[in-house]
Amino acid sequence: MLALRAKSGFRGTISDFPGADPLKDVEVLRKAMKGFGTDEQAIIDLLGSRSNKQRVPLLVTFKTAYGKDLIKDLKSELSGNFEKVVLAMMKTPAQFDASELKDAIKGAGTDEACLIEILSSRTNAEIQEINRIYKAGMCSLEEAISGDTSGHFRRLLIALAQGNRDERETVDISLAKQDAQALYAAGENKLGTDESKFNAILCARSKPHLRAVFHEYQQMCGRDIEKSICREMSGDLESGMLAVVKCIKNTPAYFAERLHKAMKGAGTKDRTLIRIMVSRSEIDMLDIRQEYVKNYGKSLYTAITGDTSGDYRKLLLKLCGGND
Repeated sequence: MLALRAKSGFRGTISDFPGADPLKDVEVLRKAMKGFGTDEQAIIDLLGSRSNKQRVPLLVTFKTAYGKDLIKDLKSELSGNFEKVVLAMMKTPAQFDASELKDAIKGAGTDEACLIEILSSRTNAEIQEINRIYKAGMCSLEEAISGDTSGHFRRLLIALAQGNRDERETVDISLAKQDAQALYAAGENKLGTDESKFNAILCARSKPHLRAVFHEYQQMCGRDIEKSICREMSGDLESGMLAVVKCIKNTPAYFAERLHKAMKGAGTKDRTLIRIMVSRSEIDMLDIRQEYVKNYGKSLYTAITGDTSGDYRKLLLKLCGGND
């Protein structure tokens, strides 16, 4: 049912605001930041009701109207996680993804989960745009991945970073059976694992085809592909392959799980929470909310309310778009 609904129309929570006027919008932002104290609520109301393609041009409109840099003004007026969400919302999706990937790679320790999350869930066109923006910096995304990861995990990331997945909707069952056999032969039916065969199939085939492959795999060896990966692989490669499979099976459920993990237990992984709420708000947030309540017994809205506070909470709830 969900798959059918997802195809039937817009599944985001933030859409174009009818009749938005960029000059009026920047005036609202300027007033909110002028004088003593900041009117955070005005910023939340405005940015939380504009789509990304209505927000991003405000940077140029603001500079034209006031001769000032909107990002600098926002940075000087805002702070903490609220500032982080606002700044994330002022980037294009590809700029935001590229900056998240850069931050995941640079410095001590790599945020492998962030790399996998972005590279396994974006379309070919999105990945190609991320590559273009990334390359405008110091080096290409592939060079950055190569310098910071190793072994089979590095190969998996580089394969995903090609943005070369087949995007056809049609499924050839006999080819799905062949692929399922090839995966079985490369893993469960072999001493050691042929990881490159997993890469070749999981990173290149279309998502509908792979869902058929996973079904055939289960029929053939009586075990779910995820269980086989857990038995055959370990460490970053195992988590990477599992994320790719989960994302292929059910992208909204994958993001619901990422959000749940970001908020459960002591301390919140704010970076993950912000990234998913901002990047999925115009794609499939309604489906993510549905999966969240189904799998975790409470709404995403309730989880965010209990785990965050202040203006940060208010803006995340705007992106969430309602309670289930």
